[in-house]
Amino acid sequence: MRPLPLSVPCGSMDRMSGTADTGADETGIPAAAEPPEAAALPAYAERVLDVAELIPPGRVMTYGDVAEWLEEGGPRQVGRVMALYGGVVPWWRVVRADGALLPGSELRALAHYREEGTPLREASRAGGHIPRIDMRRARWDGS
Repeated sequence: MRPLPLSVPCGSMDRMSGTADTGADETGIPAAAEPPEAAALPAYAERVLDVAELIPPGRVMTYGDVAEWLEEGGPRQVGRVMALYGGVVPWWRVVRADGALLPGSELRALAHYREEGTPLREASRAGGHIPRIDMRRARWDGS
């Protein structure tokens, strides 16, 4: 199994690490970031986005939860789908397992969480001023 592509904008990590790969992985997700309209949406991506749309307002699922729900792929594949195509669904409801907000989109996500009443934890002194999601209270199990 070859290494999975990283979910960083414009593939900047690939260029720095020398691991650039322009092929698709076993789920059909392109390794190089392409706009969604540039290529047909892979079936796996459609399934991930369908799950993201099922998550109720005020609740979240982790990348791993989505993969487990689908019984296919893993957290990195789900993250890759969300990075490439997640803008068309409530992307802020698919989160990291530690409850940290998506780097670079913290304030946009925080506005959505506050609007929906998503349970949050106070920011730690070391973590800056951005709160985290209270995963014990906000996590949705799909039922």
